Amino acid sequence: MTTNDTNTTVGPDSLQSSTAPTLRDHTPSRSSSGPVINWIAKLASGIVLDIRARAPYYVKDWTDAWNYRVVPATALIFFANVLPGIAFSLDLIETTQQYGVAEVLLSSFMAAFIFSVFGAQPLTIAGVTGPITVFNKTIFRIIQRQPDAPNYLRFVGWVYLWAAIIHWVTAILNWCNFLQYVTLFSCDTFGFYVSWVYVQYGVQVVTRQLDSSTLPGALVSIILAILMLVVSFLFQSLSQKTLFQRHVRRFLADYGMPISLIATSGMAYWGRFNSTNPETLPISGAFQPANGRAWLVPFWQLEGKWVGIAFPFGIILWILFFFDHNVSSLMAQGSEFPLRKPPGFHYDFFLLGITTFIAGLLGIPAPNGLIPQAPIHTTSLLVMGRPPKKDDEESRSPSSDEKAPTHISEHRERPIAVVEQRVSNLAQGSLCLVLLSGPFLHVLNLIPRGVLAGLFWFMGADALQGNGMTKKMLYFFRDKKLTAKDEPLTRVRKSRVMLFLAIQLFAFGATFAITQTIAAIGFPVIIMALIPIRTLLIPRLPFTPDELAILDGPTASPFTMESVGGSL
Repeated sequence: MTTNDTNTTVGPDSLQSSTAPTLRDHTPSRSSSGPVINWIAKLASGIVLDIRARAPYYVKDWTDAWNYRVVPATALIFFANVLPGIAFSLDLIETTQQYGVAEVLLSSFMAAFIFSVFGAQPLTIAGVTGPITVFNKTIFRIIQRQPDAPNYLRFVGWVYLWAAIIHWVTAILNWCNFLQYVTLFSCDTFGFYVSWVYVQYGVQVVTRQLDSSTLPGALVSIILAILMLVVSFLFQSLSQKTLFQRHVRRFLADYGMPISLIATSGMAYWGRFNSTNPETLPISGAFQPANGRAWLVPFWQLEGKWVGIAFPFGIILWILFFFDHNVSSLMAQGSEFPLRKPPGFHYDFFLLGITTFIAGLLGIPAPNGLIPQAPIHTTSLLVMGRPPKKDDEESRSPSSDEKAPTHISEHRERPIAVVEQRVSNLAQGSLCLVLLSGPFLHVLNLIPRGVLAGLFWFMGADALQGNGMTKKMLYFFRDKKLTAKDEPLTRVRKSRVMLFLAIQLFAFGATFAITQTIAAIGFPVIIMALIPIRTLLIPRLPFTPDELAILDGPTASPFTMESVGGSL
């Protein structure tokens, strides 16, 4: 295996013209047939074009995995996916008593297998998220208040089935083309919300132990959480300094978080820490669902009236997944990544309907795209290198030259390629299935909950660092003398930056607040409302076109957005 990507695939421009044509280029001419025939001819055309664009690269998606970058990417995304998924589900498990760790692991494996083997966007990581656990828990609370409450898993099975049907209709009607209206405004706001959800869940994991365990055990959990947070950021900071040789720095970036997690977990069994018996992850029998039930949920036996009641819940779940999964895919294929292979939003959303249906059939939480895991996965697959000297000199600003000597700038590495393949996603999902076996479940049971709290804090804080909202807020506190001369925000009136940021903060606050109430079931509606707010409201406010172009922009490159008809 090599550390450099030897991919000789043609560039995005050539792919755009040959293998990823626009939907408009392949739809029948209106002059040749009536409007009804034209409409019928367009059905599923987005799915067809996605398959046609991606199919020529299917074999190469597997052969390109012969690259060292796949190894650290698998390790990193495995820990970043499975442990938060289990921790997110702890509240759901304890509240409903209908799910267990086995259900969460099986859901992660199913999503990884389907999207890595059959998907058009294998870089997108899907699994159990915080929003779906909030959704399922809120459904449980609502139906349990009813005097004739139905069987919970059967009701959820119908919710998932309705949502799956709407997923398939969405893909067939090419509604994923609405993604062209999703800009950084929506992605940054939703990403900001998800980051704070991670931080909040970390706090909840710790505070729960204050009530359920002894005071020494709870204090040790807090110490472990802080230790996990600090050590992870220490490894990340060292990887970004000029210390050590570049291979050492890349090793710290690749394996810093897994090493921190393993080492901090080991601390719980050292000396006096061990005597406090800090709480660890709960486990169930190997390959056994919760409460000893059968894996197949006979949801078709649900009473007729509850089938109808499940429909609006299915619509809300569709709204959540339409935004959450597609935004995850957009962020995994952001403009900062030098991608060369075409995307496939319509086809993958059809697959998401299949995974949602299977989840209801098996009685497991429905998986969907993960933030921030999806962009973390792509970042871990970056191939770093030095651009041509001419390009390097053109990209350097006077302010950056003042901060870094010329010889340092010349040796600074930048992303030159991404190892676009299917193996890392499939491998991390397969490891989730391995965890379902008895010996590895025992190992999982050894991980302290305090370490998971620290992992939540690290992932949440790390995502906040790179969020556009955070960067805008820090802009106001930055020393003007140390602000880069080419900083785009300097060309925008500060009052307009504050107005744009205030709208984002209001949307974030509304979303975060509603999830703390019984009305949490409706929070996907607020998230989806970000799109019309950006397209209809913000252009009417006193922003100039140049200011909006700086404050906002497309999430992904034109090459990626071509799959959904371009960008706003």
